Amino acid sequence: MSMKYSNVIIDHCSIKSSYVLDNCCTGAKMNSCGLLTAKKEPVPLKSIEVELEVRDHVATLVSTLLYENKEDKPLEAVFVFPLPGDAAVCHFSAKIGQTQIVAEVKEKQKAHEEYDDALSSGQQAFLLEESDQSPDIFSLSVGSLPPGESASIRLEYVTELAVQADDGLRFCLPAVLNPRYQPKGSEGGSVQVTSVPASLVPYSLSFSARVFSPRPISKVESNCSLDPLQYLNTEQTQATVKLAAGHKFDRDVELLIYYKDAHQPTAVVEAGQASAKPGTLMGDPVVMLSLYPEFPQAVMSSVVSCGEFVFLIDRSGSMDCCMDNSNQQETRIGSARDTLLLLLKSLPMGCYFNIYSFGSSYQHIFPKSVEYNEKTMEEALKKVEEMDADLGGTEILEPLKHIYSQPCIPSQPRQLFVFTDGEVENTKEVINLVRDNSGSHRCFSFGIGEGASSALINGLAKEGGGHAQFITGTDRMQPKVMQSLRFALQPAVVDISVTWDLPKAVSVTVLSPPITAIFQGQRSLIYVQLTGQSPETAEGCVTVKYSLTGHPSQNQLRFSLKPAMDTGLTVHRLGARTLIRSLEMDIENEVEQDEGVKQKVVELSVQSGVSSSFTAFIAVNKDDSEAIQGPLLRRNVPAPRMMFASYCAMSCASSDICFADGGCEAEGYSLDECCDEGDEGDESDENYIAMLKQPRRDPLLQLVSLQKASGCWLLEPALAAALGKTSEEVENPKPSAVNKEVWATILALIWLHGFKSDVQDEWELLAMKAASWLCAQKAPCVTECVEAGNALLGCKVQKDSLGI
Repeated sequence: MSMKYSNVIIDHCSIKSSYVLDNCCTGAKMNSCGLLTAKKEPVPLKSIEVELEVRDHVATLVSTLLYENKEDKPLEAVFVFPLPGDAAVCHFSAKIGQTQIVAEVKEKQKAHEEYDDALSSGQQAFLLEESDQSPDIFSLSVGSLPPGESASIRLEYVTELAVQADDGLRFCLPAVLNPRYQPKGSEGGSVQVTSVPASLVPYSLSFSARVFSPRPISKVESNCSLDPLQYLNTEQTQATVKLAAGHKFDRDVELLIYYKDAHQPTAVVEAGQASAKPGTLMGDPVVMLSLYPEFPQAVMSSVVSCGEFVFLIDRSGSMDCCMDNSNQQETRIGSARDTLLLLLKSLPMGCYFNIYSFGSSYQHIFPKSVEYNEKTMEEALKKVEEMDADLGGTEILEPLKHIYSQPCIPSQPRQLFVFTDGEVENTKEVINLVRDNSGSHRCFSFGIGEGASSALINGLAKEGGGHAQFITGTDRMQPKVMQSLRFALQPAVVDISVTWDLPKAVSVTVLSPPITAIFQGQRSLIYVQLTGQSPETAEGCVTVKYSLTGHPSQNQLRFSLKPAMDTGLTVHRLGARTLIRSLEMDIENEVEQDEGVKQKVVELSVQSGVSSSFTAFIAVNKDDSEAIQGPLLRRNVPAPRMMFASYCAMSCASSDICFADGGCEAEGYSLDECCDEGDEGDESDENYIAMLKQPRRDPLLQLVSLQKASGCWLLEPALAAALGKTSEEVENPKPSAVNKEVWATILALIWLHGFKSDVQDEWELLAMKAASWLCAQKAPCVTECVEAGNALLGCKVQKDSLGI
């Protein structure tokens, strides 16, 4: 049963059959019949129970999957599902009756052979393996499940929690597995995946979390309904929370955990495994260091006014999906257009920029990056307004190659912003390309919508020395993107080095790749192995040195070498996973060393019990029971997938289009093309599509769209309309000594501060540019203008708060 991963191929189930079931069958009826695919096959997976434990910024997740065979023949159940791309899968076991079978990590080919041999001899076997192409997709095979038998599968992994722009720690339990687009001509086989609309998933999900922290837990938020947070002690450093009953598989489960004083450097020392040999990774202590470098305030008070900003926008068919289920008109591509408007208005004068978009092919607005001024900004904005999700598949590799083929502009550091829903098959190839060009740019990535590949989004930012953001549920894209723009405008940190001060008898082996990027307020993680003996009272010290705008800086952290209690082997497994990932990347880039490095990965994976792309978990039930007779029936457990805009789905339900190979995106359909197939439709169809494509009349975006590249506004009827006034109402209060542009700009700033303070992180940079423009004008009567503007708009904004 050897499988190669490539394109995710969906069992042939047309939109028509899926949505007739979705819209015509009640939930009770669907559960009683248990038929979900066009093949009318029962699904043996009955429930998934997830228990999460969070200690500070490390999460341990235990997932229990209950299988039951209600058919009269033995089954092989195959479930392909997503996991976090940086997770360290460290335990896999099966329980059949009272028999517990713990899986071992073995070289992948050997594991496949053992699995096949077990099935051939009538034994029960269980196989868990990671995709060759993307580390965030796993396949679980439950082999030879006899009629009337049940099996409980236990899967455990550990992962670090990423720090968000608002200091929250983000945990995401991926639930949605969208089809991954396979570029034309790419190599590799395919793993069969059954995929159904989220509303038709037959198994249930229960989710509970326990949070432990050395600091008080401020709150826990989620994109899903939660039961109230329950504190377990008076210090509020321990808490538990559960997913509310009735969860639907229409989204990933996201938790945002907030601690008081979250930005505290920490070091966790974990003792080695008693049964492991000293000098090995598992036998020695491992340290996990969380560093929060603080930049000198004098440097941070000014942002750079130069750079080459390249924006790469996904325009594949799936970008026509809605951002969330509560707002059917807010599509991913529409939100990306709005975000580009804010980005272009916020860029500093004198920088350079370009905008690429991609699908099955790619386009660029300018042949090469151009200087940012009024003319180029307006030309770009006109092109942005015309952007639609009409370029077919998701082939991101070629536009990236073209961007990297362009020579860098002297004294203009390149900053790449990638916006995608992350549904690509050649994840590792894309990440390797970014890694190969990491010395020439910083890459900021944005995963849009449910099911975006965490391996792709995090990998782009990690290898590109940038920052990753995920936009899901009701999240607005704009504040997260503007946070990353602030990072991009920070001066680049260079000459980064890490030095250690440890007892003489102790040596250090760094398991993490070198730090290539440091941002103010963002965590840097380092894993190290300590070899040798030291007194428990001994201390160590790590120093991070770097240069910022020519000024040498450093941050230090002193820590005790005494091992922490009750950490298990969590730190060792995370350290092993970090080293494994680094070695796997080396294999992708160093062909001559493939076999030697691959063997090292396999040995490290087996030794640590952590999965890799070259190993798999295998468990065989070798008890003395009678061999299972008869041919196995294969049952593909369906994973939930997100659909296009609801109108597209309903329209296609009456056509002959089959989404069997990844939906409209894989076939290259846009919303219009998809809905134009089959029946011609009627006038109401056309009206609905027109309504979907109408630009939002958001007052903030309406005002922002009128700002000039220099930062000012013009006194024109469009500005008056955006402020909710007539032209006369806006013009009459203007002090006579003040020119029209100064007056208009002050009014715009007052409106932003007075009416949109709740989304200040979206417009703050363009407002700073406007304030700088005003200061450069040295205009008279500014205080009088602010007073008159407040009276006109009904605000109470202070002059100082405007930055002028």
